[in-house]
Amino acid sequence: MKTNATQAANPVFDVVVIGAGPAGLACAVRCAQLGLSTACIDNWRDKKGHNSLGGAYLNAGCVATLAMLESAKIYHTLKHDIQQHGIHAEGIVLDLPQMLKRKDNIIAALQTDAADLFTQHHIKRFFGKAKLINEGLIEFSPAEKAAATLIITARHIVLATGSSPFQLPCAPIDNEVILDSVAALNIDSLPKRLAIIGAGVIGLELAGIWNRLGVKTTLLEAQDTFLNLPDQQISREAYRIYNKQGLDMRLGARVVAARKTRQGVTVDYQTNEGSQSLHVDKVIVATGRKPNSEDLATAEANLLLDENGYVHVDENCRTTLPGVYAIGDLTLLGPMLAHKGMEEGVFVAEQIAGLHAAINFDRLPSVIFTDPEIAWVGQTEQALRAVGEPIHIGIYYLRDTAKAQTTGKTEGLVKIIAHAETDTILGVHIIGTHAAELIAEAVLAMEFSASSEDLVRTIHAHPTLSEALHDAALKVKAGIK
Repeated sequence: MKTNATQAANPVFDVVVIGAGPAGLACAVRCAQLGLSTACIDNWRDKKGHNSLGGAYLNAGCVATLAMLESAKIYHTLKHDIQQHGIHAEGIVLDLPQMLKRKDNIIAALQTDAADLFTQHHIKRFFGKAKLINEGLIEFSPAEKAAATLIITARHIVLATGSSPFQLPCAPIDNEVILDSVAALNIDSLPKRLAIIGAGVIGLELAGIWNRLGVKTTLLEAQDTFLNLPDQQISREAYRIYNKQGLDMRLGARVVAARKTRQGVTVDYQTNEGSQSLHVDKVIVATGRKPNSEDLATAEANLLLDENGYVHVDENCRTTLPGVYAIGDLTLLGPMLAHKGMEEGVFVAEQIAGLHAAINFDRLPSVIFTDPEIAWVGQTEQALRAVGEPIHIGIYYLRDTAKAQTTGKTEGLVKIIAHAETDTILGVHIIGTHAAELIAEAVLAMEFSASSEDLVRTIHAHPTLSEALHDAALKVKAGIK
C-alpha cells in the first residue's frame, strides 16, 4: 500500500470507529468511557461545507424531519384549528427561510454537543475518507487535499458508515426539481404541487410536513398495500387518518419515468388501470436507503458483503475479519433505526472492553414520526395468527381518554396483544399523539416479561394518554375488543 506518510506519523489506537452517525458516536463515546484510546473517522460536510459530526441522522434525517414537522404543525394549527380554542389569529404568514433556519440552528447546536462529547472524552477526530486494509489497518485520506495519507493502526475497528438515499433510474435526482430525502428538507420556496415516490416511513414523514404547509401532496406507492411493517389494523387506521388530512395516497402506482419540463416535472406511472401521468412542481424520491459500504474496504481485505451491500455480521456484530465489527445501517441486524445503531454501538464497545450484555432485538421499538405518530414493539396480530399462536387482544381508542379530549388530539388507538394462555404481552401497537413516548412503557413491560394483568395493576395518572395502555390491557383481560 503506497503512502507518502512516514511510519512514525501513523497513529495507533485501541479502537477506531469509522463513521460519526448515532451508532458511531455512541460507540466511540462508550469506548472512551471504558478507558480505551479511541478515534473516529468521518467525512460528512454540512450545507456550508463544514466538517460535522452526527451523520445523516442529525444533519439530514430524523432531527431535521422532527424540527420541520413541529413547525409545520404549529403553522397548520394557527391556520385551521386555533379557532376552536376561542383564539382568533389573523395575518398568519409562512416564512419558510426562517423555518429552515430554525431547523439548521437546532442541528448546529446538536453538532456542537457531539463535538463537546468528543473533547470531554479525549476522542481523536479525523475528517476524511477511511478504507479498511485488513483487520488492523485503515488507510485514511484527509479531507484537506494537501494533507498526507495516513495508515492508522487499531486493535479493534468498528464500521459505522450508515446509509444514504436509494436512487431510482427512472427518476434521476438533480436536487432541483427531482429531490432525494436530504434535499427534501431544504426546499426554500413553497411548491404548489408535490409528488413523493414511496409511501413508506420516509415518504410519509416528508408528506406530513409539506401537506401541513399547504402543498398539494401526492404519494405514489408501488405496493398494493399500505405500510406493511406495522400491525395491519394500525396501518388501516393510519390510511384513514392521513386521507382525512388531505394526503393523496395512490397505491399500486409504479413509477416508470419522471421528466423535467418547463413547468416542473411530469411523473409517468403504471396502475392496474393502465398508464397514468401526474404534473407537479417537484418530486421527492423516498424509496428507502442503502448501506454506505461501497469502497469501504480494499478487495484484499475480504470483508464479506451480501448482494445488496450489507456487511455480514454475527449476533455480536462481528464481521468475518478478526477484531472488525459493523453496526447500524450497515447490517441487517434489525431495521435502520438510530436507536438500534446506538444500542449496537454501546454493545460493541462493551464487548471490546470485556463486558457482555445482550441486545434483545425483539424488544426494539419502531416509530414513524408522522402526525399522529405510529409506534410499536413486539409482534403483529397477522404474524402471530400466521403461526397459530393463541392470543387475546385489547384495543382502546384515544378519543375515550379525557386527556385526548382536552388537547383535541383524539385520533388513534392502542392495541395490546397477549398470549391467550400465559397472558404475556407479545406486542403493543399505537397510533396517536405522543405514540413515540407512550411506547416506552410497553417496551419496559415486555423487557420484564410483563402480562396484561401487570399493566392493569399499574396505577396510571389521570387524566393522561398513558391511561389508554391501562384500559387496553383491561380489555385484554375482559376478552373484548
